[in-house]
Amino acid sequence: MKYSYVSRSVSPIAIFSLALAIRLTYNLTVARDYYPLHDSLTYQSIAYNILQYHCYCLLPHLPTVDRAPLWPALIALIYGMFGPHDHFVRLFLCLIGSGTCLLTYALARGLFGRASGVAAGVIAALYPFLYIYDGWLYTESLYTFLLLAFVYTMYLLQHKTASSRMLVLGGLLLALITLTRPNGLLILGLFVLWSLLVARSGILPAYRVRRYGVVIPLVTALLVIPWTARNYLVTGELVPVAVGDGKVLLGAYNDMILRLPYYLGIWIIPRLSAPDVDRQFPADCASACEVRRDRTYLHYAQQWMQNHQSTLPYLLLLHFLNTWQTTTQEADLPINRFAQRPAAQLVVSMMKEMTPIVLVLATLGLILTRKKWRSLLFIYGLIALTVAQNIVFYGIPRFRAPIEPLLIILASGIIWWTLVAIREFLMIHEPVT
Repeated sequence: MKYSYVSRSVSPIAIFSLALAIRLTYNLTVARDYYPLHDSLTYQSIAYNILQYHCYCLLPHLPTVDRAPLWPALIALIYGMFGPHDHFVRLFLCLIGSGTCLLTYALARGLFGRASGVAAGVIAALYPFLYIYDGWLYTESLYTFLLLAFVYTMYLLQHKTASSRMLVLGGLLLALITLTRPNGLLILGLFVLWSLLVARSGILPAYRVRRYGVVIPLVTALLVIPWTARNYLVTGELVPVAVGDGKVLLGAYNDMILRLPYYLGIWIIPRLSAPDVDRQFPADCASACEVRRDRTYLHYAQQWMQNHQSTLPYLLLLHFLNTWQTTTQEADLPINRFAQRPAAQLVVSMMKEMTPIVLVLATLGLILTRKKWRSLLFIYGLIALTVAQNIVFYGIPRFRAPIEPLLIILASGIIWWTLVAIREFLMIHEPVT
């Protein structure tokens, strides 16, 4: 009994330790001398203003609704405890990223068995697209961890336990997801759709699904509504979490996006891609001004789409193809900012070699594990939702980050399929005595 317990514990401890060692090494080599720029600087600036002025502000004393609150608040908490040094935040992300690897192991093991779980955990620990985001101050690592934790909670609710604690945990995770990125509200929509499907198909009893459909959204709403109320107080308008859709769409749908090879089908900040529109608003635009600006951005983006309908299929195809790139051109990523470092070049080489293999194996695993569709239904929906968002907005590997662990889990399903096939073959050819 004691040996069995120790044996079961070795794999998760080893996977977490391997993942943490790789992420720490990445931060000490590739990401050495990193400092926040672009979105990282935005999150850090808000964190500084939280600490210094007790104001959720991008500019001092000017409340903002431009970013979801959880990540800047966490940065502020870490800075308040340990001092304003970003390497403490990146250490936190190393722990978060290692936790993602542990969840990948646990979910793959639950779905496909111990061998698949260990394989998925080790791949997640080594896979560059799951640790390059632990070396900067963007939301990718936190969002991916929270989303995978919610997926694992859905698995437990379907197969293991329907306790009140687990339901509250599901609602809490969904709220944290939403407060990390505004599109987390779409996950709530996906959860409702999943609930309807599992009830209609008889996968779960209707009374259990009704309970899930009440408790989880209720807990989520109770935690998100206070922030929505805060946004209404500072803007006078209904902003559930943050604005930003207009900015994203105007940056993705403009004339420049089809002319510049480096940015082909990706995104250019409206200040450069639509300067005439951007100049309509002051540099210190905040709160209600941000809402008007985002609405204006959205209007011009929609206008561009209406005037370029013949171009849209090509642009949407680019969005889809760019989602599956094997490297990334994010300027703020340490592998790009410090591209001459041998360690950075090694990581890029690993990305180019490992990513196609993972994507091909995930596709194959998707096909071979179809007998498990009832258990994989929420994962299917999450992958489809993520890809659809990337097509509508714009596709880059960074926006693939939330489903990277799910792709690895599907790939690990090949091991389960192989073992089942071998077992069936041996049973068929077992000699008759």
